[in-house]
Amino acid sequence: MNVNVETPSEKRRRIQDLERQAVLCRLNICRMLRAGGHGHIGGAFSAMDIVTALYFYQMKLRPTEPLWKERDRFLLSAGHKCLAQYAALAARGFFSEEVLDTYGALHSVLPGHPSMHKLPGLEANTGALGHGLSIATGMVWGLRLEGSFARVYVVMGDGELAEGSNWEAAAAAAHHKTDNLTAFIDCNGLQISGRVEDVMDFAPIADKFRAFGWAVKEIDGNSMTEIVEALDVLPFTVGKPSLIVAHTVKSKGFAEAEGKANYHYWNPSAEDCDRLEAELRAELERKAGA
Repeated sequence: MNVNVETPSEKRRRIQDLERQAVLCRLNICRMLRAGGHGHIGGAFSAMDIVTALYFYQMKLRPTEPLWKERDRFLLSAGHKCLAQYAALAARGFFSEEVLDTYGALHSVLPGHPSMHKLPGLEANTGALGHGLSIATGMVWGLRLEGSFARVYVVMGDGELAEGSNWEAAAAAAHHKTDNLTAFIDCNGLQISGRVEDVMDFAPIADKFRAFGWAVKEIDGNSMTEIVEALDVLPFTVGKPSLIVAHTVKSKGFAEAEGKANYHYWNPSAEDCDRLEAELRAELERKAGA
């Protein structure tokens, strides 16, 4: 639980700073899309506010000491959204932002799915959907055996819930009372083949996890205020893992792409990137004047 006591004006400034940082991270994603000519913009943009709040508000980290023993751990289970994690890692100082210009190139440390052997700040290779929660649960047990109070955070996609390994991990995490585990489900309602509810409907997600023994909150996952308020009261229940069902918009922050499945993976032209960058810079100016 975050014990910082802030005045209303201090909290408002903190939220505004995080909102501006999320736009800057989206600009980093635009930079990578321009360099590589391709990428999973939809999920990266929908999850960007969550990832920003974790890296710039919540998690204990040392960018110059990425293997610091007491660090909090972050896993991006839906590894195809790695643009969001790369953007945050660069902005947080884990590596130079110039490296973003190598995204997708041969031998780049920024491949299309995260590789812990190539880049500092990554805890696991992800991308084969459904594995993140299992890995995170195992990490929690390992930290417990070491007597560590570090927390483990995992961001999953709603489309990957069709993988059975998620539910095995959900049961195990609850059984072992892993209350230093927090999972986000980025519920943007879309996957590469269409609407999640048409492909494999798992609604109501919150009730299913509660039945497994998790403490659950539902939020607007693109509202920095709601994200921070949820993070401030972790764990939701002592002795239970916490789940945040984050209702988001696919491609949030790029108006023409929002809520459209065909932007799950995007091959933008230079003109497309110009248009995206202009929209983001205009948003940054609006937030700077707020």
